[in-house]
Amino acid sequence: MNFADILTPPDAPHETFTDPDAAVAKLEALYKDATQFLIAAFNDLAKGAAPKGRYRAYYPEIRFVTTRFDQVDSRLSFGHVSEPGEYATTVTRPDLFRHYLRQQIALLMENHNMPVSIGPSSTPIPLHFAMAGRGDVALPEGGEMALSLRDVFDVPDLDTTNDDIVNGDRVRNADGSLPLALFTAQRVDYSLARLAHYTATTPEHFQNHILFTNYQFYVDEFEAFARDMLRDPESGYTAFVAPGDAVITDPDADIPPLPRLPQMPTYHLKRAKGAGITLVNIGVGPSNAKTATDHIAVLRPHAWLMVGHCAGLRNSQALGDFVLAHAYLREDNVLDADLPVWVPIPALAEIQIALQDAVAQVTQLEGYALKQIMRTGTVATIDNRNWELRDQSGPVQRLSQSRAIALDMESATIAANGFRFRVPYGTLLCVSDKPLHGELKLPGMASSFYKTQVARHLQIGIRAMELLRDMPLERIHSRKLRSFSETAFL
Repeated sequence: MNFADILTPPDAPHETFTDPDAAVAKLEALYKDATQFLIAAFNDLAKGAAPKGRYRAYYPEIRFVTTRFDQVDSRLSFGHVSEPGEYATTVTRPDLFRHYLRQQIALLMENHNMPVSIGPSSTPIPLHFAMAGRGDVALPEGGEMALSLRDVFDVPDLDTTNDDIVNGDRVRNADGSLPLALFTAQRVDYSLARLAHYTATTPEHFQNHILFTNYQFYVDEFEAFARDMLRDPESGYTAFVAPGDAVITDPDADIPPLPRLPQMPTYHLKRAKGAGITLVNIGVGPSNAKTATDHIAVLRPHAWLMVGHCAGLRNSQALGDFVLAHAYLREDNVLDADLPVWVPIPALAEIQIALQDAVAQVTQLEGYALKQIMRTGTVATIDNRNWELRDQSGPVQRLSQSRAIALDMESATIAANGFRFRVPYGTLLCVSDKPLHGELKLPGMASSFYKTQVARHLQIGIRAMELLRDMPLERIHSRKLRSFSETAFL
């Protein structure tokens, strides 16, 4: 046996398509053939067969060529390319991304009146990613193979699994084509695997509207809300999913407990076409916030919002007041290498209006009365949970100079990664303590605060997402998040 022999599925030439549904069907067929080839080879080896060579299959790809500077609707931030050229992207899990791919391909065809080409790429599919989530994989006796998988299969390559396109560091693909999408197939596969690990739910359950929180209390309220929605046949919500992929459609059904919760427990209130709401309890800290958003971004959600607790920095604030962030002071440090701190993170009008309207609708306050319980201003995010214990001359002076009105450990990270990944973002926090003014979270105070405020705060976040859900996609994904020369795919 010669390991230099490369064994691949039968050749599949590129085909041209003018029908987006047919194009997506071809992507699905190519991906299915490629992964089944790898899994069949692995199953044979697991059963003791001798390898016949090196087994390799390739991700499918989309290619698009235009020779014209087409005049497209200048209001659109996606769905078109900015200049003539050849564009390409590799694709993974077309079954999972079927609706997204169909939508993006259709826009490309419509805006340029040109077909797309579908065929195998030159990027191998790592065996680990081909096997992810599959139930048709044979395990070797004893759990170990007699040979190294690297000798006969391709494995994940971190040299090609990165954020070069997102960060603007890669202008062209290796073959000279221009990127058609923000993420390569390997980068998507990497995040899909990480999502399942960190959240204990499979990517299929994630919805297009993501709420992040930093306290378990919000999870309890979200489950109660979900059960109420399942009782209402007019709500449009169809199922609730808890960690461990526990799916319930009966509002009174029990959710089996896990022996151990994942790092970021995630819950999904599902609706048709992914129009429901996902709640992620990221816990405390900017590292968790970055990890969660790094991976959720590949699912191309329509919006994500932070609804958590913060320290109020103004003496005029009261415990339970809301803070709507319109700017961010970034001292989280986790994104500095990907997004320099000199890059401004703008507030997005569509998100801000939805959040403000949601506060007004849930509290039934408006105008000047609304200002009594909600402040708009700068939110500072810091990576030191015990910042209060430092010499106060430095931190307090910076906070005062920035005009910050609240401080937490996640919001600026989530907003900055939303900016970086072109995912609309926003922040509505609830003041839980005022350390600069002698009001600390003590056990008795905390219990009373959580009991009265968490339910209302979560209702506001959910209502904001419902308002955004009813908004046209092209309005939410504004041009503010797109650079000079953007990928056509959202």
